[in-house]
Amino acid sequence: MSSLSAFLAPFALLLLNPAAVTDVESSGRLTVKDTSSEQSRGQALPGWMMLDAMQQVAVNQQIRIERRVTIRISPAVPTQSRNLMADLVRGSQPTNFVERKFGKCVAISSIAGVQPAQDNRLMLYLRDQRIISANLEKACSARDFYSGFYVEQNADGMLCVDRDKLHSRTGANCEVARMRQLVAQ
Repeated sequence: MSSLSAFLAPFALLLLNPAAVTDVESSGRLTVKDTSSEQSRGQALPGWMMLDAMQQVAVNQQIRIERRVTIRISPAVPTQSRNLMADLVRGSQPTNFVERKFGKCVAISSIAGVQPAQDNRLMLYLRDQRIISANLEKACSARDFYSGFYVEQNADGMLCVDRDKLHSRTGANCEVARMRQLVAQ
């Protein structure tokens, strides 16, 4: 058998009409046998059982759609921190800030910028002119977040203590251990 006929033989089997099957008689003559009555009764011919089984295989098609939103918080622009101080009265500029209790969550959309501070502390500058001190877990260093951080947005749109991980651009992953508001004294 030539290679071309070997290649085309399976396609020829697929294209044959299953209603007309040839049968070889004992005399060696090929005859056409009418099998439409057998197929109408639900009986498949032995040669076509494999093709029928291939057609009956259920095809499972699944689509998985995942929505994943990652938000980037950039480092605070130096003018933002100067603008925060510009709103204070000129005669009495505070020399120090006091930490006050703050809730466990802050809206991610309200964060305008971030700046690393000493040890494991990040300063979050909010759009409403507040400053939040976010302490990272003990093993993390705030220096890893010099170029900002990424955080995945949750359904509630909040950054919460002991829940969300901050991902730095250098590869560090840290949770926020505590948040405090800095208030001028």
